Amino acid sequence: MGASGRLLHAVLMGAPGSGKRTLALRITKYFQLQKFSSGDLLRDNMLRGTEFGVLAKVFMDQGKLIPDDIMTRLTLHELKNFTQESRLLCGFPRTLRQAEALERVYQIHLVMNLNVPVEVIRQRLSARWIHPSSGRVYNLAFNPPKAVGLDDQTGEPLVQREDDRPETLTKRLKAYEDQTKPVLEYYRRKGVLETFSGTETDKIWPYVHAFLQTKVPQIDQKASVTP
Repeated sequence: MGASGRLLHAVLMGAPGSGKRTLALRITKYFQLQKFSSGDLLRDNMLRGTEFGVLAKVFMDQGKLIPDDIMTRLTLHELKNFTQESRLLCGFPRTLRQAEALERVYQIHLVMNLNVPVEVIRQRLSARWIHPSSGRVYNLAFNPPKAVGLDDQTGEPLVQREDDRPETLTKRLKAYEDQTKPVLEYYRRKGVLETFSGTETDKIWPYVHAFLQTKVPQIDQKASVTP
């Protein structure tokens, strides 16, 4: 429940490479919010071969963005199962149409936006490698795998996503900015947007932690803000 005694529906936004995944894990470790990741949901549906997963794979195999209506239907279909829990949405909404569709059925009380310099993101993403089937992320600069090029848990090869390669990053970040600027303005007008600026998750986290203390009960009231 939120600090006011009601369910809290929050959204975490930020460009690719801004540290959303790491920050979301810290938030859900210390606060009574359950993480809801559209990326995890999408991977799960693709692995299980559901209707949504098959549709999404068609577009991804063609190198295209998954259309708004598919992502919206998938996300809202899943969210209806979590009406009695406070949630932290990550990766959705990304467009104004998604935000408007979400608001019609699932009121958002708080949006946290991560503002990280573009050059920092470029350096971070160019060093990022992932384990495709699980979504585990490694960074050669500050979170390298134990064995070069291999996932710590399975030993399977890591890959660099095509859109993390330096030659595609500029277009990708510009596309994110174009898509989400209207979303941020939408939530700003509603009075629920809070922006946190910085170059590293460790520097942003204390401010996020202090802010959420006024909004959401902590899991452990004595928990330190240290990760």
